[in-house]
Amino acid sequence: MRGFSSFLLLLLCLILIGECRKHKSRKKRWSAPAETHKLGNPLSKKVVDGTKTRKTKTAHLLRIDDHDFTMRPAFAGPAVPVGVDVQVESLDSISEVDMDFTMTLYLRHYWKDERLAFPSSTNKSMTFDGRLVKKIWVPDVFFVHSKRSFIHDTTTDNIMLRVFPDGHVLYSLRVTVTAACNMDFSRFPLDSQTCTLELESYAYTDEDLMLYWKSGDESLSTDDRISLSQFLIQKFHTTSRLAFYSSTGWYNRLYINFTLRRHIFFFLLQTYFPATLMVMLSWVSFWIDRRAVPARVSLGITTVLTMSTIITGVNASMPRVSYIKAVDIYLWVSFVFVFLSVLEYAAVNYLTTVRDGKERKLREKVREQSQTLPCTCGMSHARTMMLDGTYSEADVNSLAGYTRASMMAEDASEKQERMVVHLSLDNESTGTKKKGIRGFRIIQNTHAIDTYSRMIFPGAYILFNLIYWCVYC
Repeated sequence: MRGFSSFLLLLLCLILIGECRKHKSRKKRWSAPAETHKLGNPLSKKVVDGTKTRKTKTAHLLRIDDHDFTMRPAFAGPAVPVGVDVQVESLDSISEVDMDFTMTLYLRHYWKDERLAFPSSTNKSMTFDGRLVKKIWVPDVFFVHSKRSFIHDTTTDNIMLRVFPDGHVLYSLRVTVTAACNMDFSRFPLDSQTCTLELESYAYTDEDLMLYWKSGDESLSTDDRISLSQFLIQKFHTTSRLAFYSSTGWYNRLYINFTLRRHIFFFLLQTYFPATLMVMLSWVSFWIDRRAVPARVSLGITTVLTMSTIITGVNASMPRVSYIKAVDIYLWVSFVFVFLSVLEYAAVNYLTTVRDGKERKLREKVREQSQTLPCTCGMSHARTMMLDGTYSEADVNSLAGYTRASMMAEDASEKQERMVVHLSLDNESTGTKKKGIRGFRIIQNTHAIDTYSRMIFPGAYILFNLIYWCVYC
């Protein structure tokens, strides 16, 4: 029995040893390196670059710890040339009240730092995020006259650093900046504005750092889909020059210039057309009877208040500049036309009141004198009008002709009628001749002022519009 049990134990041990060997062989097959599988695929055959293996750390490869990156490259030597190019992503807003603009752009810097050179058999570059930027030297470029600016950080900091084996560096970041723009509103809203975004090194003068546009005018590129609601973007262009500060020295400064032309159609609908319609509405009073005082006064006051509201609304959306804008000229001239239409009715009403008073006195005198004169039953209708004071200018002329031409031909019975007519003329003209009566034609017929206003006001306003649009367009 002992021999049989020993045999079984030996057989069991052999079986266990065989299973262990099979398990090890299977494990070796499944844990083969990825390079073994890639060799079977001709499309995936690549030469492994030792600079990009996980065994080599970036700090050791770029020798960051071996150099002092607080100093610029080639310290105490010639100025470091730093090329710049910009891609404008969007023009977000233009504010006339704050006199600024907001722009989002990709800002890229190019320079060479031999301290970052590394060996590479394939001459491939290495790309890093913003964490390496804090460990090496980068140009300290800032935006001159900027009010607010920030680097986008969603979902991570929008910063890219690319290092080439020979030490050339590309540093790119996505920035939104709000900068001041000195605008001239003397021709508003028929104006064009030129705004400038300025880039400059904050610490390094032109002896240490030389900023330049990397590709000249082609260094600035824009998105074709950029558009603004109130402006038409006419052109982008770049310039550069030196800027001097009395306390620190000369600096290289780069300029991004863009010209904007304002769309006029919005202001035509919101400002010019309403103002023109209010002026035309004020002319309606010239066709209303001068005795309709409530109608003409209410129409004049309404147009004046409406023009005041339009002027206030336009000035509320504009900065408080000390010079006159083009829109101010148009609105205030329109306001003057509306105001003059109110004064025109005031003059008509006053002259009508004065004439009515004179006619009333004339009737009273004629009535008193008619009691002492013979009966005028045989007089014509025109002569009867002379007595009650309601004669017109045509009646005056006809009666005046009667007193001059037919005085010698009439008989004695008509002399008394001529005395009545002559008395009426004397009371009206107070010793003046017939030429004087024609000189006061407008005063005697106050509705003639309205007749002349119907032609003078529209003609003057049309002339003003022709001059205005010829000057500012």
